Amino acid sequence: MRDQDGAPLADLPKPRQGDDADLARAATERYKTLKKDVRGIASHQVQRLEMAMCTQRRWTPEIFLACLAGHALVRHLVRRLVWGVYRDGRLESCFRVGQDGCVTDGADDAYVLAQGDDIRIGIAHAVEMSASDTAAFGDLFGDYELVQPFQQMGRDTYALSTAELASGRLLRWDGVVVPTGHLIGLTKRSWRRGRTQERSYVRDASKAMAGGLLAELTFEPGFMAAMVDQHPEQTLKQVLLTGPGTQGAPLAAPDPVVASELIRDLQQLCV
Repeated sequence: MRDQDGAPLADLPKPRQGDDADLARAATERYKTLKKDVRGIASHQVQRLEMAMCTQRRWTPEIFLACLAGHALVRHLVRRLVWGVYRDGRLESCFRVGQDGCVTDGADDAYVLAQGDDIRIGIAHAVEMSASDTAAFGDLFGDYELVQPFQQMGRDTYALSTAELASGRLLRWDGVVVPTGHLIGLTKRSWRRGRTQERSYVRDASKAMAGGLLAELTFEPGFMAAMVDQHPEQTLKQVLLTGPGTQGAPLAAPDPVVASELIRDLQQLCV
């Protein structure tokens, strides 16, 4: 087992001659429980932070330093990510938090974290990062042998085509056959299953996103939640995109992060 920095967790030293055998056994069992708990907490926090990046969650500098960079457990994950300073919703610069808690830029030089009511801190998305920042932090993380807890700098990115914006449909998935289990897994990415239809079948799912954008996915033959194995594969019928007041009109260009993550969700159905 490894800790949140990727290093192996040390085992307890073996009891010495003269140690109380009952206390030694109790300490060993407690340590095993703690290791199991830490692993579960770490897994949950990794999912939480990845979702924070995808949904563009932001924190004030004070909250970031106190509750993320300064948290006893979460800080180990914070150190393995590239963070961004946002002003009025736009990424201004990137930084990382070092092992000693110091903040540095992509050249590993000291970085002064901006302050102000209009400043927010968030996990920089690959779509937002410049090529120079991606290269600089990639080299820096390589030098320090830091393994990211989820795909950030090397994340696949996508964009909606002009035709897709005009039609409100993502035609690239029409007729694609995917495992039923992958469709069910979309619920971990903030998708919601549609209402059950005849014979309690589910044949659609939807995802609400920033800016009022809604993605609606339909598939056949559908599945029953209690009998998923009955239909191990599903054929995607269509992916519709709607936005506030569109009513068939072309969609306004959605946020690049929102669009990229939507397409990534669907792309992973085929993996």
